[in-house]
Amino acid sequence: MKRKIIDMLKGAAGNFLSGEEIAEKLNVTRTSIWKNIQTLKKFGYDIESRGKLGYKLNQIPDLLLPAAVQSGLNTKIIAAENRMIHKISVDSTNKIAKRLAYEGAADGTVIVAEEQTGGKGRLERNFFSPRGKSILFSLILRPKCLPKDAPKFTLMSAVAVANAMQRFKLPAQIKWPNDIMFDGRKVVGILTELSAQIEKVNYIVVGIGINANISREEFPADIKKIAASLSEINGGKISRIDFFRAVLEECDKLYTTIKLDGFKKIFEQWRKYNITLGREVKVISAETGESFFGVAEDIDEDGALIVSTENGRQTLYAGDVSIRNS
Repeated sequence: MKRKIIDMLKGAAGNFLSGEEIAEKLNVTRTSIWKNIQTLKKFGYDIESRGKLGYKLNQIPDLLLPAAVQSGLNTKIIAAENRMIHKISVDSTNKIAKRLAYEGAADGTVIVAEEQTGGKGRLERNFFSPRGKSILFSLILRPKCLPKDAPKFTLMSAVAVANAMQRFKLPAQIKWPNDIMFDGRKVVGILTELSAQIEKVNYIVVGIGINANISREEFPADIKKIAASLSEINGGKISRIDFFRAVLEECDKLYTTIKLDGFKKIFEQWRKYNITLGREVKVISAETGESFFGVAEDIDEDGALIVSTENGRQTLYAGDVSIRNS
């Protein structure tokens, strides 16, 4: 109901809307509207109440609340209806998502937090995520596919974020498999986790961390030279709500595409954004820990990276890739 109230107040375009009119359209009591308005105010919504005039929305807080994000959200599965959970501070959205998925949470459920205190990226690296300046969320997906297809959803997520950046006229580059880069520095990290049986995926959890409005000076010294944010690319702050909504919509489009046509279009879009193929790379295999050098040639039908080395072709399914300066 809170989302519907916000939608109506936004639709009033800065004018007052009577509690009676809102109640009548939502088929609830005026008391119910009043209670929901009070809750929205506690969350930071600046809603002006005035006697016979009713309510007017003056300002929306910079919080990734379901009522704000889902207002105007155009998705069929991802974060649709009641499939979005908001937290202020958590250890890890992926941990919560995995628990909820195990308990039966619906396909497309999203867990978003304003802050993570124990967020991890690939290879167990810590992910810097100050409160209110990042977009930190996890998707619960229940695709009907084989476990070997799970890594492809990592590529899907990277393409979705890149597509959202294009909508904001921000340049997007993907380094295999899923790092979104700017000027050689990382803007977005993605971690995919899987629960499966031999021939069946139970669920996939995709954790996405986006540096949104973090200034260069705010990054810790150890990552200052390798991290960037959307605000730096944009030359000013972006609306976290609007960008998050765009990412969810792009995820939904691609997820729906996969259900209908497989991964062909995902791979085509990934190649368009990639900055890895055709480049000399240093590779550290997650499976063996061994490192080697070569030229990244392509990705195969499973999304694995094919690298040409002096000892022949090698296929990398998981690991760390750094692009060597030419």
